[in-house]
Amino acid sequence: MENSLELEQDKKMIGELLLEHTTLTHEQLQEALELQSESGMLIGEILIKKNYIHPHDIIKVICSQIMIPYISEINVEEIDPNLTGNISINYAKNREVLPFLETDHSISILLTTPFNNEAINDIHEIFNKQVEILVTSPLKIHDAINRVYEKANRHLVDTLEDEFDENLDLDGPIDILDAGADEAPVIRFVNSIIFRAVKEKASDIHIEPYEKEIVYRFRIDGVMTDILHQPLKTHAAVSSRIKVMAKLDIAEKRLSQDGRIKIKIAGKDIDIRLNTVPIQNGERISMRILEKSSTVKGLESLGFSGANLESLKELCERKHGVVYVTGPTGSGKTTTLFALLDRINQPDKMIITVEDPVEYEVPGISQIQVNHKIGLNFASALRSIVRQDPDIIMVGETRDRETAEMAIESSLTGHFVLSTLHTNDAPSAPTRLIDMGVQPFLISSSLIAVVAQRLIRTLCPDCKKSHQVTPSDLGLLRVSAIPKGATIFNPEGCPKCNYRGYNNRTTVNEIMLISDDIRALILQKKDANSLRKVAVREGMQTLRNSAIEKVFNGITSIEEVIRVVNAEENEAEDFSLTSRPSDNL
Repeated sequence: MENSLELEQDKKMIGELLLEHTTLTHEQLQEALELQSESGMLIGEILIKKNYIHPHDIIKVICSQIMIPYISEINVEEIDPNLTGNISINYAKNREVLPFLETDHSISILLTTPFNNEAINDIHEIFNKQVEILVTSPLKIHDAINRVYEKANRHLVDTLEDEFDENLDLDGPIDILDAGADEAPVIRFVNSIIFRAVKEKASDIHIEPYEKEIVYRFRIDGVMTDILHQPLKTHAAVSSRIKVMAKLDIAEKRLSQDGRIKIKIAGKDIDIRLNTVPIQNGERISMRILEKSSTVKGLESLGFSGANLESLKELCERKHGVVYVTGPTGSGKTTTLFALLDRINQPDKMIITVEDPVEYEVPGISQIQVNHKIGLNFASALRSIVRQDPDIIMVGETRDRETAEMAIESSLTGHFVLSTLHTNDAPSAPTRLIDMGVQPFLISSSLIAVVAQRLIRTLCPDCKKSHQVTPSDLGLLRVSAIPKGATIFNPEGCPKCNYRGYNNRTTVNEIMLISDDIRALILQKKDANSLRKVAVREGMQTLRNSAIEKVFNGITSIEEVIRVVNAEENEAEDFSLTSRPSDNL
């Protein structure tokens, strides 16, 4: 571009071009020229400072000089919405780029500057065609992006074939399905939202009504992402359709409701846990997506390694005791439990589980589905399980004192019990059980280990970019230096990761083995900090250190560690002295 500017012999002076392409007057230009002679400032800088021209007016002039079309109006109706299929709306807005015309050999795009080489290269890679560019203002392109992507969604709703093998057995009156011509669009729209969520591997769908619009958001790899905005008037039909699918009361809008939707997509069983809650502008809907699978991942593929992996393997050999896997909702606790069960599962072992819901169907394991409507909860199921004389019992979640005491008593009578608990870290588990009302002597005599974990996003291997470590980075990680041979990477973004820079997740974890010293502290009802100090002294790798190790191994980034693991949760050791990247990574 610079060479073409230098070779352009007959280019006009910038002042003349501004007069030609903007609302600048001769008087304003003359005033600016006089100020330029006094101050030595650039003419464009003076005109912008005095509000005679907009900063983007300079782009108009540059486009005129290098013979690139600059357009003031965009006819959205002429833009093919299918061109946006491989480009997310977030990318389009962040890079200020919009494809609008495709031919056999080229793709034409709108930009806000002719020098946006990154976007030009990305579009060339996506379409594998010569890229022709036109330039417009930021305001115009953002408005066009919103309208084109809304048009693309309407087009999807109108053309999407029914991707679902629905066997919903919907009973009773279904008001919105009797709405005549509006019936099919509502059903197809809801189906398309669910289908897109499954396709993009979202764990949750959130439908949020606000004063003037409905916002649809997905949680992808643990991060909330805006997907779609719709008019508020569409919410009633969508909400009713989803309630019908979950067999909820469509007339009840004042109370929270819970339900479940079972569907098939491309032969896969999908279980959706639904919750509605009334808020100021309507009902907020949360849909948790669970893909039922018979494939259980191994401990190594989940992210366990080193001493923690060896500790888990040793725990799988135990004959009795209780092991808790802890962490917030959506941290992969159940997946870890089934990885442990898969390792234990042998023909000479009898394993029974009680779950809500059953996420993995595993041959050789008897699985009980909780049903609160008939009184089949964790505690009552556990009482029945003990009479079956199993070797291993898995309780999906310990929610109350009764379930906790039943699990502990089962371990004291010779059973190996696995369960989950909601705590932020491993040392908080005993104190949480005490808060539930479980006696400390029962906890200390039965608990053998607590596994705490988080899910952290892994960098896209196709676009991650090496990063020169700065003192600020070391301060964020709270280490004095990085280990020899370690390389730190940053997320970049490419078509394969949908320009997020991350692809998939792995666990960061800590395992607190219950030693005699920790048992003594539990009996004394000591707080979590006291337990943590002893556990670290005995060799426990904290959540934060586990995350930092993955940074040094090139698996994740510094910003992801800061996002997932709070600095105040536990103290990090100096990795420059105690750790090095894993040899197998």
